[in-house]
Amino acid sequence: MTGAHASTIEITKETHLTKEGNCIIAVGADKAIDDLTSQFKNALRRGTSRLTMLIEADQIIETISAVGSPSLILEHPTDIVVRKSGFICNRTLALEADKAANGLSRKLVSKLKNPEQTVIITLTIH
Repeated sequence: MTGAHASTIEITKETHLTKEGNCIIAVGADKAIDDLTSQFKNALRRGTSRLTMLIEADQIIETISAVGSPSLILEHPTDIVVRKSGFICNRTLALEADKAANGLSRKLVSKLKNPEQTVIITLTIH
């Protein structure tokens, strides 16, 4: 986990990580896009929806803000991706994020590199 990607941040249920996965901040997640409720997905597809992603590890907290879109597919069995761009694929949860993996504090990234670290990610729609 390098936290070096400049345009995306990803959470995955997968348990392994390759060097190409420099946007992945958490592996072994208990939820992916497919696991989100229909109510949550419908709210995210409203044109005015805003998403807040709160990432917490060992009392270090980061917040990412992004927007939803009526065009979101929101169907993927293992991944959740938040993007700074407007690119949409089935892994995309939200767009136009205010930060990507490389924008996270290095203190948090250091914690996330520890395979034993518990990470809590809270998604809220406004």
